[in-house]
Amino acid sequence: MQLRPNKQTAKRAATAMLCLSLAFLYAMGGLFHAAIYKGEENRLKAERIQLSDTQIAAQRGTVYDSNMKVLAKSASAWLVYINPSKIKTNEQMELTVRGLCDILGVDEETVRAKASKNKSGYQKIAGEVENDKKLELKEYIKEHGTKKGDLHTIIGIDPDTKRYYPYSSFASTIIGFTDSDDKGVGGIEMQYNDALTGTSGRIITAKNAKMGAMSSEYETTYDAKPGESLVLTIDEVVQYYLEQSLEQAMIDTGAKYAYGVIMDVKTGAVLGMTSKPDFDLNQPRKISSKALSDAISAMTDEEEKKKSTGEALFSQWRNRAISDTYEPGSVFKTVVAAAALEEGVVDLNTTYNCTGSIQVANWTQHCWKREGHGHEDLTQGLMNSCNPFFITIGQKLGKENFYKYFDAFGFTEKTNIDLPAEAKPVPGVTYHTLDQMGISQLSSSSFGQTFQVTPIQMITAINTIANGGKLMQPYVVDARLDQDGNVIQRTEPIVKRQVVSEKTASTVAGMMEKVVSIGTGKNAYVAGYHVAGKTGTSQKLNTDDKYIASFAGFAPANNPRISVLIAIDEPAGVHGGGAIAAPIAGLLIEKVMNYLNVEPQYDDKEVTTISTVAPPLVGLSVGDAKVRGAKFKINVIGNGPTVLSQTPKSGQQMKNGGVVVVYTEENAERKTATVPDLCNLSMTDANQKAISAGFNIRISGNVNSGEVLSYQQSLPAGSEAEIGSVITVNFKSDVNVQDG
Repeated sequence: MQLRPNKQTAKRAATAMLCLSLAFLYAMGGLFHAAIYKGEENRLKAERIQLSDTQIAAQRGTVYDSNMKVLAKSASAWLVYINPSKIKTNEQMELTVRGLCDILGVDEETVRAKASKNKSGYQKIAGEVENDKKLELKEYIKEHGTKKGDLHTIIGIDPDTKRYYPYSSFASTIIGFTDSDDKGVGGIEMQYNDALTGTSGRIITAKNAKMGAMSSEYETTYDAKPGESLVLTIDEVVQYYLEQSLEQAMIDTGAKYAYGVIMDVKTGAVLGMTSKPDFDLNQPRKISSKALSDAISAMTDEEEKKKSTGEALFSQWRNRAISDTYEPGSVFKTVVAAAALEEGVVDLNTTYNCTGSIQVANWTQHCWKREGHGHEDLTQGLMNSCNPFFITIGQKLGKENFYKYFDAFGFTEKTNIDLPAEAKPVPGVTYHTLDQMGISQLSSSSFGQTFQVTPIQMITAINTIANGGKLMQPYVVDARLDQDGNVIQRTEPIVKRQVVSEKTASTVAGMMEKVVSIGTGKNAYVAGYHVAGKTGTSQKLNTDDKYIASFAGFAPANNPRISVLIAIDEPAGVHGGGAIAAPIAGLLIEKVMNYLNVEPQYDDKEVTTISTVAPPLVGLSVGDAKVRGAKFKINVIGNGPTVLSQTPKSGQQMKNGGVVVVYTEENAERKTATVPDLCNLSMTDANQKAISAGFNIRISGNVNSGEVLSYQQSLPAGSEAEIGSVITVNFKSDVNVQDG
């Protein structure tokens, strides 16, 4: 008899089969989801569990000056981290926290928070740890690990690098610094961070079932690739002169800030740039101003203290030469003169009668010389920095042409210098757009007010006049090097455009030379170097008594090598560009010209006014030495027949009629005397006072005016120095150096 399944049994079988099929499909779906859809994610999770991946920091590239002096470098250091999952007891926790805090000086609260994380994986405690601290920490781990439970599994130490800056604050706002993660902050460290950083290496090690590291045969190492090195256009000597000059200017003028730029005329390469006060690159988070630091420390409100600290740090890190804007004042008149000459609306014979003021719409603009300059031609108008004259020039130029050259000289765009945080011009905010420019805006803009520019924009425009009308793009990195020192990229100078003709540029350069030889810029005069320039004094926006005094120029005027801009921000007391910025620029130009071996070309008047040189007397008999040195006072020390040494040395600059000390015995004692105070004297009186005390002077600064007085000397008054020594005495004038 054949058994036939009933309908209920068949239904149950079908249901069971369906359930099995669904279960199979669900399992297959899960497998597909895990293996295919989430495959990569799950693979990475598995790798994280099964593999230990340790990063090897790449050696950051070195930064050099133009002469290959090291300005920033990285050296071997150590990274300290912990694995919180290995901390099993309170005792281990306390030993870990205490050791790290005591040895590394890290914050206890931060360490304890990281050590309390209930998960596997590393927690960084400190980077850039010096080798002595690393050895001390290893000794601590060894001492406590065997007794208290394997601290070596909790605390790890890996190779790291540390950034060093050999010259501390030198060029700090250009270089920038790195943070604890070796990432650039500010300056070229930030701008070229990717190139400097290189590629990190890795050590990948398999873990066993207990999550411990397996033997080295299961370890794979990927070497780190060092970063590129940079060669800057910055010249260490030029940068030193600039920083030294502006540091002294801060002291002498009581200014809040001072900044300056020195540029290679032909290429746009920045030879020097600084913003004072600055900061120590090795301690960037330390406030450099002691007075400000003390004031913040005295604050009792923690929020206020934190806010003030942040503001102080950002202020000292700020490169004001590219990040700040200001009204350029009368320095801008050089641009207006160039535009008007190029358009043919004026020439050198154009004249104006300055009565002391000019009416523009419904307001009266006064000249800085209230009684007026009287009849003057174009060159005299620039020499006198006459505002009414330049208002009429701007009006002749017209707003369309004014705006055309304002744009062509680069004031409506960033210069694109290879540094971060360059201020961007904002139409209608930092400058007048063409449709906004009425007669009042055109007139005020024509003498450098009611708009703002950055110092780097202004020096680039002045450089255009020096460079035959070519606008150059400024830059600070000359070359990039690979790890073997091979050049992999060289910066080529970029001519952005021809702004004015070479003839126009040459004409304006000649006018600017007159500004320095006999005009408001005469305190920037340097004998033999034909300095061309323009002074500026601008009132800061929304203030009644705060000014920026500036000077911008180049040298030599007949064959320019360098362009220079000096700005003194909020000086106390005297605030004119001709009075305080021009003397700084003049002394700086003299030093840089000498360093660059630019031969001075003296005219007849300069030859009779400035210093001569000490004659060569060594090897001569005493009698012959007196004959050869007949123009000098010869002071013989010793009883020997022959001159064995002399002070000053042969060829050193000094004045005719000065003292030359000759020694005729090998071991003759060097005679010394007290250096006199040679300040606030005429050239004649300073020379006589120095000679009477047994010294010589070398005259520097403004020697082209009859009313000059000394204001600075190279050897401090009251100090002891060898008789016959040469004291460089700087002169300047306070007469007719004002500007609008």
